[in-house]
Amino acid sequence: MLDLGLSKLAVIGVVALVVIGPERLPKVARTVGTLLGRAQRYLADVKAEVNREMQIDELRAMRDHVQKAATSFESSVHGSLRQTEADLNAAFETSPIATTPEEQMAPLPAPVKSPLSPARRDRWKRNVAKRQGATPLWFRSANRKRTRVQSGAARVARYRVR
Repeated sequence: MLDLGLSKLAVIGVVALVVIGPERLPKVARTVGTLLGRAQRYLADVKAEVNREMQIDELRAMRDHVQKAATSFESSVHGSLRQTEADLNAAFETSPIATTPEEQMAPLPAPVKSPLSPARRDRWKRNVAKRQGATPLWFRSANRKRTRVQSGAARVARYRVR
């Protein structure tokens, strides 16, 4: 890197004043400042992109590691399931529970009948919307929800003391 001290900057400033002239020196200084700012922003963008790429590489390595761990876990679970299935099959084959086809067939339980008749059940299903959408009277009175709209003049006439 360049090692610029205060004395070197002073020499550069004097040379620039002599070469460029006092009229154009402020404009040149502004231009140099904007160019240096652009260069710094460009370098910051490049650094950020390099850091992002490094993080992406680390994340990819971590993802591969997690995938390998998940695959090994899945294979161990499948192996233990296969072993358990084989043990159960061996135990079932050696058990003396049901050996003939007549013994294996068990009677089916009787279907449970509905307490409502089909016509009443259909009416009940149709009225679900009414039951769910209606506001109960106790709720309306407790919350002072107005059921009828009344104008201000009608309200005054209604509650006027006679």
